Amino acid sequence: MMMEVVGRRCAGGGSGDWRRWAVLVATVWIQALTGTNFDFSAYSSALKSSLGISQEALNYLATASDLGKAFGWSSGLALLYMPLHAVLLLSAALGLAAYAAQYYCILFLRAGAAITVPYPLVFLVCLIAGLSICWFNTVCFVLCIRSFSAENRSLALSLSISFNGLSAAFYTLFANALSPFTPSVYLLLNAILPLAVSILALPAILLCNSHDSHLHGVPKHDRRVFLGLYILAFITGIYLVIFGSFNTTSSTACTILTGAIVLLALPLIVPASSSCSHVDTHGPDPESPANHDDPQRPLLLSNNHQTESGGTVRKIGEYQQQDCCCGTILEKGCVKMLGDEHSAKKLIQCVDFWLYYTAYFCGATVGLVYSNNLGQIAQSLHQQSRLTMLLAVYSSCSFFGRLLSALPDFLHRKVSFARTGWLAAALLPMPMAFFLMWKWQDGSALVAGTALIGLSSGFIFAAAVSVTSELFGPNSIGVNHNILITNIPLGSLLYGQIAALVYDANGQRMTVTDNRTGITDTMVVCMGAKCYSTTFFVWGCITFVGLVSSIALFLRTRPAYIAAASQSSCKHLNHVSS
Repeated sequence: MMMEVVGRRCAGGGSGDWRRWAVLVATVWIQALTGTNFDFSAYSSALKSSLGISQEALNYLATASDLGKAFGWSSGLALLYMPLHAVLLLSAALGLAAYAAQYYCILFLRAGAAITVPYPLVFLVCLIAGLSICWFNTVCFVLCIRSFSAENRSLALSLSISFNGLSAAFYTLFANALSPFTPSVYLLLNAILPLAVSILALPAILLCNSHDSHLHGVPKHDRRVFLGLYILAFITGIYLVIFGSFNTTSSTACTILTGAIVLLALPLIVPASSSCSHVDTHGPDPESPANHDDPQRPLLLSNNHQTESGGTVRKIGEYQQQDCCCGTILEKGCVKMLGDEHSAKKLIQCVDFWLYYTAYFCGATVGLVYSNNLGQIAQSLHQQSRLTMLLAVYSSCSFFGRLLSALPDFLHRKVSFARTGWLAAALLPMPMAFFLMWKWQDGSALVAGTALIGLSSGFIFAAAVSVTSELFGPNSIGVNHNILITNIPLGSLLYGQIAALVYDANGQRMTVTDNRTGITDTMVVCMGAKCYSTTFFVWGCITFVGLVSSIALFLRTRPAYIAAASQSSCKHLNHVSS
């Protein structure tokens, strides 16, 4: 194993340092190959045909996958009684069983087998598949939090989460290399690849120390290493955009896939070379105001174990009360100070949380539902031959959006802008994209809209973890973030139902022959702009509501970020003068 080689080489240079980076690379691999919900549109038409169900019933299956996120708390409960590696392997086992069952539905039911699968059972299987994804995400979050200090934790989380957005592109490459005209191959890959990458990442995870996050110093090379990793990630995304968007022969697809795997393995080089250098890598970061980690410190504040005096805290509190809200009504539920821990009861009484919830519910969740319906959207607009390209565009742009979520951490010393402001800016392209596709329903508008939706939703998905930690407390993030993402199954049901009702109302039952497989079946099919025109308009209005909500959240929380930045600057000056 390469990690074992790195370990022997770095024995004299601080084993904890290389171990952190090995863990980060392991989470990148896991995230890159466990976003199995993003390729649903690649096989949804085949699943719909094999089960003989309507578009509305298919929407319920997509909702079932998202509903698994509502049980995300179970992963935290499992971690109380099981080690990380056991939870990881259990996640892989759940995914293997769930996707293998769906693979059976398409492979054998389409072949005319006498055996039928009850729809409720398929619904349950889809729910288990969604639950396995949530468990994988929880494992990766915990690994990053344990392995990195609060100074760089958000960078590690953003990088890891970013690669989840590339899952659809990676699975498309694997499918093109194995059997490009067989939708069921996606389900086979969904079952096998997460298990394979879990086993591959297992050695690094076994090295993870639960106390690694309490570092006594922030290694001064960390920012440079992260910059190198983000550059490699950007190159990987560009590679997949250029080479993953075309229909190719099997041999060419294998070559492209090999290049993608090499790029995915390259991040091992940067931490290995930096950790094995003879430079003093364990001194304090000269750009960091202090070199101690406080687990309760908000992500945008500098590290310092010194507690603030009562006068300073009172001053910040008074500043927040004066500027946070205008009027008694708007002051209710306003976040007064970043990093303040919120219990579940306190969370649901906070107005800022519901603004945040609405922004996510009417923003990123709509983008996720759009990706689930991309197969039917492409088919209705006579763009089914470009579905592979559309999936690659959405996946790659979602990835770049997730990468861009790290900008607040790279620029916060130069650009003083609240992370909630970045969140509002990220939501702006989404209503524009839906109104664009509503106005011009052609191939070019579909590609442009898909790219904008991918960028916007990707940014929000990645930034949400850090925003939740800053506004409602890092120690409560496990519970609070799972409460936040309960909006995903609700939105999947509501927005998917809107799309399904419009689709079925404008469609007609007909006999259809799949050009890729040659299989003939009878199903409700809608062709033309009318199938999704109303849906795009409604989704555009909904995302506009999300944009307004995010702007309100930014205005309400901006004073808290300003106060936190001022506090950080004062600490930096005190540290330099001492």
